[in-house]
Amino acid sequence: MRKKSFGKMLWHWLLTLLVLAGLVTACIWCPRLLHIYRTSTGRQEPDVPSETEYPVRGVDLSYYQGNIDWDLLAQQGVSFCFIKATEGVDHNDSQFAQNWETAKSAKVYVGAYHFFRFENSGKEQAENFIQTVPVTENTLPPVIDVEFYESLGGSTPDTAKAKQNLREMLDLLEAHYGVKPILYAAPNTYRTYVSSFQKDYPIWISNYYYKPYFDWTFWQYTDSGELSGYDGYQTHIDLNVYAGSMESFREQFGLKAFS
Repeated sequence: MRKKSFGKMLWHWLLTLLVLAGLVTACIWCPRLLHIYRTSTGRQEPDVPSETEYPVRGVDLSYYQGNIDWDLLAQQGVSFCFIKATEGVDHNDSQFAQNWETAKSAKVYVGAYHFFRFENSGKEQAENFIQTVPVTENTLPPVIDVEFYESLGGSTPDTAKAKQNLREMLDLLEAHYGVKPILYAAPNTYRTYVSSFQKDYPIWISNYYYKPYFDWTFWQYTDSGELSGYDGYQTHIDLNVYAGSMESFREQFGLKAFS
């Protein structure tokens, strides 16, 4: 093996120094990027919203959490809850009807959500939700949950077709319930399918590492919460916050204070 010339060695060290200088500059001028890198690799604890800054706190649940003690959830600071109702064109959550009725006994604002299936039309999915979730006073708007799932096999569904189905479902739900639905998304589905709807609909974003960097209405900050008040085989529960005070929460969604 031939030895490197002095010129080549000098060029190598200069290039290394330039790369290091670039990294230092990025750390100084782009703290958000550094923060994302650290949290995504487990080097820094994920952001947890403080109760002082975000006093309106809630959960979302499905049959995984079993029977719900709503009074006990409320005692732990839960102000709102999104309950899974439907999925695709023909699936209903087995606990929805019970959850929807029993939630009325506690002072917790509830809403229903639909798990969106990319292979189904927006019209058929809207019909499934409408047949399942009654129009009920003093409840939160319906939610369309847009996220990837295992049966997609890692493929990315067609963007134009998905947005067309989302638009169709959004319009039908708004016409039936008289309110604009909420769109739920993880960062990957938000960027591809949901961000274009942001100016017209409330956004519920899932991000377990850091506070979302764009305007949001709800933030699901962990899927590993543990509370008392449910007896299902899933011990964890999703925890969420609303981006504002209780007064603005009620005003935005036309809710009345509990007597």
